Amino acid sequence: MYIYNVTINVEDSVRDTWLHWMEQTHIPDMLATGKFRSARICRVLVEEQTGGTTYAVQYTAYSRGHLEQYYQEDAPRLREDSLRRFGDKCLAFRTELEILSEHA
Repeated sequence: MYIYNVTINVEDSVRDTWLHWMEQTHIPDMLATGKFRSARICRVLVEEQTGGTTYAVQYTAYSRGHLEQYYQEDAPRLREDSLRRFGDKCLAFRTELEILSEHA
């Protein structure tokens, strides 16, 4: 299984609006692509020297193939929506994680 992780530093001036948009619009849109089985928002517990609040948003993909399909079919549209709404008030970088094992 794979996790598509998006780490985002959000300026304080848009934090509440961004969180609401993520929970009510963006995450449902991501899940509606059919490529991810779940998503979660985590607050990164490190104070940034540049200010703002940093979040890690993790989407669990059904497979590597689904993640590749997301990049080709959905990513440009969904990323553009974020840029249009928040511009440079949210700075993101993306990583892929492969789950090797899980323990409960």
